[in-house]
Amino acid sequence: MKDIANFNLKGHNTFGMDVACRRFIEFSSEDELISALNAIEAEDRPLLVIGGGSNILFTKNYEGTVLHSAIMGREAVRTADGCVMLRCGSGETWDDIVSYCVAYGWHGAENLSLIPGEVGASAVQNIGAYGVEAKDIIDSVEAVDITTGKTCRFAAGDCEYSYRWSKFKGEWRSRYVITHVTYKLTEAFNPHLDYGNIRSELEREGISRPTAAQLRNVIISIRQAKLPDPKTEGNAGSFFMNPVVTREKYAELVSEFGVVPHYKVDDNHEKIPAGWMIDQCGWKGKSLGKAGVHSKQALVLVNRGGAEGRDILDLCEAIRADVKDKFGVVINPEVNII
Repeated sequence: MKDIANFNLKGHNTFGMDVACRRFIEFSSEDELISALNAIEAEDRPLLVIGGGSNILFTKNYEGTVLHSAIMGREAVRTADGCVMLRCGSGETWDDIVSYCVAYGWHGAENLSLIPGEVGASAVQNIGAYGVEAKDIIDSVEAVDITTGKTCRFAAGDCEYSYRWSKFKGEWRSRYVITHVTYKLTEAFNPHLDYGNIRSELEREGISRPTAAQLRNVIISIRQAKLPDPKTEGNAGSFFMNPVVTREKYAELVSEFGVVPHYKVDDNHEKIPAGWMIDQCGWKGKSLGKAGVHSKQALVLVNRGGAEGRDILDLCEAIRADVKDKFGVVINPEVNII
C-alpha cells in the first residue's frame, strides 16, 4: 500500500493539471482499503476516490485524501445459459479488460473499446460509446462502505444506472469505494453496428459481417482519428454529455436549423450530439487562452499547454452559454470538476 503526504497528482489526471493532495493512498486489496480507512484522521478529510484520472478536472489542490485502487485480478465463470461472469479488480485498466474479453470470445464490451480509465470508474460513470453502455453488461458491483468499513455487494439494478449516471455519482457519492465489478458477457456475438459511422467504416474496409476483433479494431480506429492522445495534449475525452430533449423541442430545432443530427431515446425524447451544437457555435478548433476545443472533435476540451483547471472551466462555461443562447438547450459536463 502507498500512503504519501503532499502528493502531486499531475500523473493521475489526463488533463495534466499540476495539483497536489494532502494525502494519497493507493490500496491493492480490500483489506488494505479497510485498514487505510480506519487510519484516516479528521484532518485528512474529505476523501476523493479516483481511477485513471481520465474523467476529472482539478481546478485547485485537493485539501484532503485521494484514494486510488490498485486491486487487480480477473476471474471468469461460465454459466449454463452461454454467458460468462467476469469479476475484475477495480484497478484494472478498462481497455485491457475489453481486449481480454475479445481475445477469449466473450462478447458485449466491443463498442466500449479504447475508453480510458479503470474498471471501478466504469461502474461509477456508466461509461458508454457507440450505442452501448457499461450498464448493459454490469451484473454486480462490490464496494466498501467508507463510514462503516463493511463490504457490500450491489446488483446492477440497485445502482440506478442511466445515461452517464449511477447512484455512485448521486446518493452514494463519497460513501463507497468500489473494489470489484462483475460483468455478464455472452459467448454468442450480436454486434451493435447502427451507431455513428461504424457501418460506413466497416464498409470502407470491405467488411459486411465483422468479427468481434474487427469491430473492436474499427472502433479503435474511429476513436484514434478524432480524439487526441492525453500524453501529447491533455484532455479528458468527451467533456460534455449529449443533451436529451423532448420530441417537441427537437421539432422546434429542426424547424429553425434544418437538419439536426439525433438519436432516438424513446417515443418522447431525442438525444442530440453536443459536439455538433458546439461546432455550430463556431468553437471547434478555437481557444480561450491556454484552453481549447479539439480541431477534430468539438466535444473534447484540451490543455494547449500550461493551462490551469480554471482555464478549462472558463472555456466550458463560455461554450455552455453560447449553446444555450443559440439552441435554447443546456449542455452539462460529463467530467467531474473538483
